[in-house]
Amino acid sequence: MLSKNNIKYIQSLQHKKVRDAELAFVAEGPKTVVELLHTGVFACRSLYALESWVSKLEPNQLKMVQPYLEVIKDFELEKISSYTSANEVVAIFSQQEVTSPLSAENTVTLVLDDIRDPGNLGTIIRTADWFGIPQIICSNHTVERYNPKVVQSTMASLGRVNVHYTSLIPWLKSEIAVPKFAATLHGKPVAMIEGREAAILIIGNESNGISMEVLAEADEQITIPAFGGAESLNAAVSAAILLYTVRNKRN
Repeated sequence: MLSKNNIKYIQSLQHKKVRDAELAFVAEGPKTVVELLHTGVFACRSLYALESWVSKLEPNQLKMVQPYLEVIKDFELEKISSYTSANEVVAIFSQQEVTSPLSAENTVTLVLDDIRDPGNLGTIIRTADWFGIPQIICSNHTVERYNPKVVQSTMASLGRVNVHYTSLIPWLKSEIAVPKFAATLHGKPVAMIEGREAAILIIGNESNGISMEVLAEADEQITIPAFGGAESLNAAVSAAILLYTVRNKRN
């Protein structure tokens, strides 16, 4: 049975201050937890699951989770889950050691200027994973990648995409050899980035767009053409369209 201290500790990891102090984060749900274990990027500290979930594991999966596993009851899972309907398994992982951003040369890099919605960031990370984008560079005010809603919406892509936080201006200035494209409402047609092997794609804040300081570092502004009356596109949707375009090979 889970102790009160354990329950309190797991609940406390819903808060960024505690996650930062403990260098840990929480993941929930069978798919997310198992895939994060498979990536091997984040060390698992503990795993709490219902017997009904454990009984469905394949032998190799059971072997993988066994060192961290504690079988708990439904009512205990509800206490440590952040969701209204608890999702069979909750795991605590160590955060990844912070490293320097990779060079943007010879690859496509996403740059996020103050994305604040956890669902948007999680979806962008998952989309980057789909298109084989190796890294995302985030402003220091972009929502934290270990936010529970971010972790959940990445569906374990967090273990396959490098997400870095830094001051964007110095980093953009350092990548002088790579063309930088800023997604705005009044730029050139997005088709101009089609089939590029190296590019930096900048996406701005959900409400305010790209800051003037960051925009000044872009070589070109690009726009996804509108055919209806919507005022703007969701940041994650914009990222998906841009990444599809840049990955689409020229004829």
